[in-house]
Amino acid sequence: MQRQARAPKTQPFGAEAFEVADTTVLRWLGMAGFLINSRGTTLMIDPLLGGFDMPVMIEFPIAAADVPRLDAVLVTHSDNDHYSVPTCRDLVRVTGEYHSTRYVASLMKQEGFPVYGHDVGEHFAIGPVHVEVTPADHAWQNASPGASDRIFQPEDCCGFWLETPDGTIWAPGDSRLIPDHHLRMPPADAMLFDFSDSEWHFGLDGAIEMANANPTPRCCYTTGAAWMLPISRRSTPTQTCCRTGSKTRNASRSSRPASPSRCIG
Repeated sequence: MQRQARAPKTQPFGAEAFEVADTTVLRWLGMAGFLINSRGTTLMIDPLLGGFDMPVMIEFPIAAADVPRLDAVLVTHSDNDHYSVPTCRDLVRVTGEYHSTRYVASLMKQEGFPVYGHDVGEHFAIGPVHVEVTPADHAWQNASPGASDRIFQPEDCCGFWLETPDGTIWAPGDSRLIPDHHLRMPPADAMLFDFSDSEWHFGLDGAIEMANANPTPRCCYTTGAAWMLPISRRSTPTQTCCRTGSKTRNASRSSRPASPSRCIG
């Protein structure tokens, strides 16, 4: 009998999460969103903090109105669980800049957001955090008649590779597995997965392939999975911690409580 996967109880945070620190801290926002504070440089990836068009089964850890400041918001693609227009509108008062693909940037410009559009392969910096725009394969609209009048291009969606003073973070975005890319990237210290059993996502098998191609990450966060996989079958429990929206597992498969944040470095 199948049961609905549920996230652990939300552990809220406030202004303290945005203060200057001596390391880099990742916090899961729910859905596909993350807050990264790298020694006081703060950014969110794909934040959705309310205003979604269907019910969600979690409480968000912070309200957009309570975010004191953000140096940047990064958005991987235009689906509304990643590019949340209501959330981005609520955050614009405290956000220095927005970054996404050129297509998503064109949508953000219509909202008046201070946005930079990028091609896949471009690099930019947010304070000490250096970002590379990585490829993704998620043009599901082209295979779904009636989903859009637009023909979506491969460069309309992306991932982000971040180099912080304390280590590397990879947010590959929603994507089908691209073996020549996803399996050939250098190891990251943290990988942020958002996958499901949809053919336009990595899926469990694809996520396992990516994890085993990156044997050294210290932590792996995922959303949307009922059970977490080891980040690598070659890992040891002391080398990796994996977090999912419903269960937390380390490489030895012993469970432990979900934590509100994770440090790298």
